[in-house]
Amino acid sequence: MDHLLVLLLLSSGLQAEGKHNSTESVRLVGGDSRCAGSLELKHQGDWKQVSDTHWNLKKAAVACKELDCGSAVSVGWREESSDRSVWKIKYDCVQSGSALRECARSDSSSTIVNLNCSESVRLVNGTSLCSGRLEVKTNQSPQRWSSVCEADFDQQDAEVVCRELGCGAPSVLQGVHYGEVEVPMWTKELQCGGHESALLDCRSSGSDINVTCSPGKVVGLTCSEPVRLVGGDSRCAGIVELKHLDWRPVINYDITPETAAATCKELDCGSAVSVDGKEESSYRDMWRVSSDCVQSGTVLRDCVTPWHFHIALNLTCSDLFQPNISVSSSMDGDSEAQQQRFQVFRGSTFNISCSIQPQYPGGSFQLTFTSSNSAHNYTQPAVNHSAHFLFPAAEPVHHGKYSCVYHVSVLSHNFSSESHLLSLAVSDLLLPPNISLDGDSEAQQQGFRVFRGSTFNISCFIQPQYPGGSFQLTFTSSNSAHNYTMPAVNHSAHFLFPAAEPAHQGIYSCVYHVSVLSHNFSSESHLLSLTIIGEECDRRLS
Repeated sequence: MDHLLVLLLLSSGLQAEGKHNSTESVRLVGGDSRCAGSLELKHQGDWKQVSDTHWNLKKAAVACKELDCGSAVSVGWREESSDRSVWKIKYDCVQSGSALRECARSDSSSTIVNLNCSESVRLVNGTSLCSGRLEVKTNQSPQRWSSVCEADFDQQDAEVVCRELGCGAPSVLQGVHYGEVEVPMWTKELQCGGHESALLDCRSSGSDINVTCSPGKVVGLTCSEPVRLVGGDSRCAGIVELKHLDWRPVINYDITPETAAATCKELDCGSAVSVDGKEESSYRDMWRVSSDCVQSGTVLRDCVTPWHFHIALNLTCSDLFQPNISVSSSMDGDSEAQQQRFQVFRGSTFNISCSIQPQYPGGSFQLTFTSSNSAHNYTQPAVNHSAHFLFPAAEPVHHGKYSCVYHVSVLSHNFSSESHLLSLAVSDLLLPPNISLDGDSEAQQQGFRVFRGSTFNISCFIQPQYPGGSFQLTFTSSNSAHNYTMPAVNHSAHFLFPAAEPAHQGIYSCVYHVSVLSHNFSSESHLLSLTIIGEECDRRLS
């Protein structure tokens, strides 16, 4: 069904994000567009082709960015009839942030790099080339990158974007915060049917209107990684195949335990059990995985290079389901099982639950916790395929990332499977109230002076968070203490003193009390110091 898709043209700051001063020294030639073809680099005054048989999508993404194209979609290489002068790129140099031309060295080779970047769509700031905030480059002049408003983007649009980027089907579609303040942006309306091969193939209204992306969110998208196991006894065993334009086996070469584990994790198949090779009848086109790339935390698809080989990777995973992690607190109830961020209030009781679909009896759950300066592990046996970790009072030390790891022994083999990460923030329930003094007074560096016999008023107020509540004005002096209480009206209370006397001299503070979901909370203001001085004599002396 057709619908409207609204592209939000961002400010000049975002426009500059896609532009680099090295664009004039990099180009793709011989392709169907300026974002496809053989990679050429101008260095030391010479244009030469780039040669490397180990380029993968992660490396290609650097070139696509310099070209102000979108995401890297495919990378390959071709053999020329003879050697020629080429540029080789030192990738460690590129990873440090240097431009391609600053990382080039002259060499001789017959192997030439071919790249294909998307022209008008990219996902930025994600964990892979198939995840991140969606940006689209418009056809109008000047061209600039834009974000897409969450309210006008649905599953059909996501399928078009994932298809255009060469990724798998959409797996997560959610809004990401563009900023706390809504930003007015120019928009272009596109009418998409969901079957298009590229987002800009959608029909356009051709008109611009000035709107704000409410409620201040733009589209964040995660496409699935196209990896599968085929020919085995279960969905978690067989030949590893990866789709990078087309489905091909992964070769059994330089496969580290980290690579095997990463593959099982991407397939939601627990941990790796065995790795071996299956010989084909002849050499064929396959994918070679760069283990160094995988070890850096990059997904499998971004780390493969085309290769001609005859032994495919045969992998068996434990076939454990991925456990779920959820959190509930005495203030907020249960979170959703797949929620990745959660907030609890300081002092409240919270519970983190680990659970897994029934596969094997027994086992245990390990709750892992990491923060900026510490790490902890808590272990409980699995009871009815779940475990619950109770924290009686939330404190700032509980702020960090949590995950559930399920451990089980099956036929004398130990297996484990880890949940997604859950980020927990601990915050104060109440903002501190403010205290102020008005009337016939004079401000000093350390407090206020009020003239004896004058009327003065101490006001307590707090930013609106919860209805009702009360304010307690506390007073302490060298020889006495008093409390005065008033209900909060319009989030404030005013304590009137008709005539200032020496007995009023001392320290005051406002304490706000409120009940939320049958729990009592309070928050105190800063201290206010009050001095009483003589009406006439001290006024002249001052």
